[in-house]
Amino acid sequence: MEKKNNWLIKIIVIIITFFLGAFGMYLLFHFYPNEFITATNTTKVVKDVSITDTGLSEAVNKIYDAVVVVETYVGKTVAASGTGFVYKVEDDKAYILTNNHVISGGTKIYVNFTDGKKIEAEVLGSDSYADIAVLSIDSFDSISVASLGSSDNAKVGDTVFAVGAPLDSAYSWTVTRGILSGKNRLIEVSSSNSNSTSDWVMSALQTDAAINSGNSGGPLCNANGEVIGITSMKLVKSGVEGMGFAIPIETAIDYSDKIIKNEDIKRPYLGISMYNVTDISQKYYDSSLTTTGVFVTDVQKDSPAYKAGIEKGDIIIKINDTAIESVAYLKYNLYKYNVGEKISLTVIRDDEKEVIEVTLGESGN
Repeated sequence: MEKKNNWLIKIIVIIITFFLGAFGMYLLFHFYPNEFITATNTTKVVKDVSITDTGLSEAVNKIYDAVVVVETYVGKTVAASGTGFVYKVEDDKAYILTNNHVISGGTKIYVNFTDGKKIEAEVLGSDSYADIAVLSIDSFDSISVASLGSSDNAKVGDTVFAVGAPLDSAYSWTVTRGILSGKNRLIEVSSSNSNSTSDWVMSALQTDAAINSGNSGGPLCNANGEVIGITSMKLVKSGVEGMGFAIPIETAIDYSDKIIKNEDIKRPYLGISMYNVTDISQKYYDSSLTTTGVFVTDVQKDSPAYKAGIEKGDIIIKINDTAIESVAYLKYNLYKYNVGEKISLTVIRDDEKEVIEVTLGESGN
C-alpha cells in the first residue's frame, strides 16, 4: 500500500512539473516574443565568410621584366628619362614602345632592364602628334616580351595597373594600381610645357592609378597583365587628383607598325596659319556671330586652302557638320580625313557665313 502511494505521488509531481514548464514557456512567449524572433533571425543570417585579396602579383610578374627604363642623352648628359616596354621580338630584333616626348631631342638613347643590362637603342622613328616612338635593340635569350591586350574590350571600372620609373631611377619599376576611369577622353595637349595654348587633341584612356613624371611611355595593363595603353600624361591642376591618361594600345600599334615598315605617316593639311578666336582681339570679328573657332592669319600660296579660296581674316567654325572650337580641335577633326578627300569648311567672312569646299593636300605632320 505504501509503495502504491509513493508511485502515485511521483506521477502527480511529474504531471505538475510538465504543466508548470509548459505554462512558463507560454508566459515567456507571450510577454517576450521579440527576443525569440531576433534570436531566430540572427541565426539565419550568420555565415562563415572568408575574404582574401592576393593583389596583382601574378599579373605584374607577367609584364615586369619586359618594362625598361629609357634614358635620353644629349652628349654625355642624361637630359630626360622615362619608361618603355618590349612589345615584340622579330628577326633577332626586339622592339620597344615609348613616348615621343621621352626621346625627343636626344643624341643617344639607352634602355635599362631589370637584370641590370644597359643597352644603346636605335630610334626607328617617332610621331609627335601621336606621341609614339619605336626603339630597337638586338634581342637576347632571356628577354621578356609584354602581352598585348585590348583597350576596346576594357570596361570602365576594370582594375588596371601601371609599371614605370616615376621621378628618377631610384624608383624604377614602381607598380601603381587603380581602375579604368574613362575611355575616349579628348585631352588637349601642348607641344611645350611653357605653352598655355593647346596644339592638338588626343583620344586617351583615363585612370586613377598614380602616374608621375618618368612613367611616360610605360605600360598600362589590365588585371591579366596585358598592355591596354601607354601612359602618356597626367592632369596637373589645383583641385585635381588621380587623373592620368594613356594612349590606347591599338593606336600605338597602328603607328608603330608604320614606323617599323618605314611608311610615311601622312596627314592632310590646309596650308594656313591660324590662332584661336579666343586669343584674337574682338575688333577683328563680330562676337555676336561666334565666340569660338579658328582665325586665319595667313594662307600659303598654292596650298589647298589657297586653291579653294580661303582668305586671311576668315574664321573657320565648322569642318563638314562638326563645330570647330580651337586650333587643337581643328587638327583633331581634320586628321580624321585622308589626303585627297574633299571637306566643307564653314567660314565667317565679312560678317557672313560661307561654305567652301577644300580638297585636302598632304603634309608630313
